[in-house]
Amino acid sequence: MTKRKICVVTGTRAEYGLLYWVMKEVSSAPDLQLQIIVTGMHLSPEFGLTYRQIEADGLVIDAKVEMLLSSDTEVGISKSIGLGVIGFADAMARLAPDVLVVLGDRFEILAAAQVALVAGVTIAHISGGEVTRGAIDDTIRHCLTKMARYHFVAAEPYRRRVIQLGESPDCVFNVGDPALDNIVRLPLLSRESLAQEISLDISRRYFLVTFHPTTVGASDPDGTFSALLKALDEFPDFGVLLTKPNADAGSRSLSKMVDGYAVRNATRAIAVTSLGQVNYLSAMKHSSAVVGNSSSGIVEAPAMGIPTVNVGVRQDGRLKASSVIDCGEDEISIIEALKKATSETFKRSATGAVSLYGNCNASTQIVNKLREVSVDRRYAKHFYDIPA
Repeated sequence: MTKRKICVVTGTRAEYGLLYWVMKEVSSAPDLQLQIIVTGMHLSPEFGLTYRQIEADGLVIDAKVEMLLSSDTEVGISKSIGLGVIGFADAMARLAPDVLVVLGDRFEILAAAQVALVAGVTIAHISGGEVTRGAIDDTIRHCLTKMARYHFVAAEPYRRRVIQLGESPDCVFNVGDPALDNIVRLPLLSRESLAQEISLDISRRYFLVTFHPTTVGASDPDGTFSALLKALDEFPDFGVLLTKPNADAGSRSLSKMVDGYAVRNATRAIAVTSLGQVNYLSAMKHSSAVVGNSSSGIVEAPAMGIPTVNVGVRQDGRLKASSVIDCGEDEISIIEALKKATSETFKRSATGAVSLYGNCNASTQIVNKLREVSVDRRYAKHFYDIPA
């Protein structure tokens, strides 16, 4: 029996965490062959060489595509995409996958999808139909939708949006968000074990903070993050666990601010480049609130009953549970949101928040569909017009 070759591309620590169970299930399926292409931040010392975690998890990397220039400017990002196209062309020509699985909205994935499109490789896209108005990721995500043949979305409104973009309803599957699979399938650490892993003071309540650059609109990422850090100073009884931003335009300045804050507040703040999925979700589980503008505050935190303070516009457009507090980008607004998030009344209400992103079994549904869908390279995709 010829195995169907499922090639998964990952370029960031967070994306790998979302794809982990898809990879594990494909690798253990007797009728499927897993191929992994690693790129982007995974291969960068600046971002922790996180490809090592993939190998530590027992997965085999079939190709490494070096594409990330040592630059966080718009020109540097654009050149990185070009290098990625060249590298992915060589990798896919060698691996000859039947299906390329990509997730989300990163520029690294845009490079991979371009190559697969030209090569006639069937593309399966996870997490389409979502909206994040504060980043170029929003446009990249919709571009990936148009390149892909199959779509695995996280909620029914997102399914309708993908169909609205002209995709056939027969190829759009509402499976929920694979991020939630980790909550029920990973062995999360106790507070004591987590403290040993990252030198966390278990006697102190703490905030889990992640802030990424806002790459479109009039927002000033440095100014907003400075306001966020000043707001945190108003809560001296709380520890602060900061994770560094993704490799986007403007990320280096934010990383320096993270390091500077940790140095100035050495008795209560910790800065880490990458926690890894188990440590990150364990840190979320035991935190008082998730703070910043990461999608994890929108998807995973509500499912764990943890309050979220969502700062600024980066996540504008996403479905948000009742445990998510949106706030402006100024210090006063952030302080008020933090006060609300840490109030006993809101903490109690957050524990009863309803997840809007499925039932924690997305990965199994995705793999089952990958097993049965057609991968005919001669297929010509047609634009689906919604009946009037």
